[in-house]
Amino acid sequence: LWRLGYCARLLKTNHFRTAASNTSFPEVWMLLAQYSGRIPGLFVVVKKNTFFTMPETVEDKANPELYLPHPGVRGMTLLNREAFKRTVVVPALKVRKEIVSSVLKSLRHSVLQRPGLKRVVEDPEDEDSRFVILDPHKIPEFSLGESEQQVLRQLSVHPEVSKYNLELTYENFKSEEILRAVLPEGQEVTSGFSRVGHIAHLNLRDHQLPYRHLIGQVIMDKNPGITCVVNKTSIIDSTYRNFEMEVLAGENNLVTKVKENNIAYELDFSKVYWNPRLSTEHGRIVELLKPGDVLFDVFAGIGPFAIPAARRKCRVFANDLNPESYTWLLHNCKLNKVDTKVKAFNMDGRDFLRGPVREELSKELPLLKEEQKTAFHIVMNLPALAVEFLDVFRHLLVGEPCSPAGLPTVHCYGFSKHSNPARDIQERAEASLGTSLAGRCSTFLVRNVAPNKEMLCLTFQIPADVLYKRPCPDEAKPVSKRLCTSQDSSEEKLLS
Repeated sequence: LWRLGYCARLLKTNHFRTAASNTSFPEVWMLLAQYSGRIPGLFVVVKKNTFFTMPETVEDKANPELYLPHPGVRGMTLLNREAFKRTVVVPALKVRKEIVSSVLKSLRHSVLQRPGLKRVVEDPEDEDSRFVILDPHKIPEFSLGESEQQVLRQLSVHPEVSKYNLELTYENFKSEEILRAVLPEGQEVTSGFSRVGHIAHLNLRDHQLPYRHLIGQVIMDKNPGITCVVNKTSIIDSTYRNFEMEVLAGENNLVTKVKENNIAYELDFSKVYWNPRLSTEHGRIVELLKPGDVLFDVFAGIGPFAIPAARRKCRVFANDLNPESYTWLLHNCKLNKVDTKVKAFNMDGRDFLRGPVREELSKELPLLKEEQKTAFHIVMNLPALAVEFLDVFRHLLVGEPCSPAGLPTVHCYGFSKHSNPARDIQERAEASLGTSLAGRCSTFLVRNVAPNKEMLCLTFQIPADVLYKRPCPDEAKPVSKRLCTSQDSSEEKLLS
């Protein structure tokens, strides 16, 4: 909408050169149309008024939408590629074929640069000559500037400009231009998508649904390698983190391969969660790990944290409640030859924290020495609910606290619609932990999920007074390595 409004304002001005210098390419194609005149044939030498025998195909009056798809496609719901054809007039320069390369090099800033369109075409009347197509934006009113004319004189080229009828087809338009021409005027156009291997994933708005199959076909046509286009039809399920989807175009094959940070993964996109927009965040967390560190991945999915961490020679405990995610996690561990380095679990997140995580921490932390460099990291990437799981850390361990350096570091993800999202997620975490994190945490903005909705990562070391509780007084033996089971059981019921 901004672009369309900007174009409208530009079209009301007469300062073409000034305005066009800051105009994006789609706008240029709208603006340049005002300089086209009546076209009696395929080629017309402006001064000599020479006609060829091609029929007249261009409208008499200048049309500000001349370089957009044919207006007859508006409202189309079933894709008809032939309906997008248009013929437009562009400036052309006749040159001898042996100097075409020199002309292209000398006039590189004035030659047509639109993808998919030839810059050099044959002269139907002279096999020894070629027509070099010029950019109408750079050659307004089909008249070369003095600098261009001087260059041509040095090359012994006559600086007369011809008019050339250029046929534009469906293949010559970008997906955004096609969809803007098809959807009702003034409505938002969706040309962006998430790519997951051979799958393009769209999130269409309600007003776009009548055109969904056409949109899917256009996306597939304009993006090599895309063989399936899907649209999300439900919100993400907070339990298994998957969603229902409709195949809009292409093959109904949702098992795909992706590559992230030089690691290959395979998955069934209809049954597991995968978001290519989190690639940078996965890499950021893994970069914090050192060989020998221990990673507990509470909501591991198919392994985008766990597998690169294992390849970094960390010890990894990875869990996911979704049986499909667990299956693909095991598959991808084998695929990347880290299956012996990753212990995988198919449990509820709370059970994973109170079971394998507590068991490992209870065993490892008392053995840590001051000089040891091993660090323990707990990743909780379930933004819709992860903050609510933090109460599990209250008195998770029994015994005397380990050294402060050995306390596990938590990376907890969450969504926020608050005006101050960092403060919001910190306060929610403090409520779950039952303690203040002031001066003991950092917040990282991962991405903007939707208008006024942010995804953040809150990182902190679990305070010792939260993680540990005093040993049971009636125990005769040291209990630093054991659990106070009876109190734990009653406390866990209370916290649940």
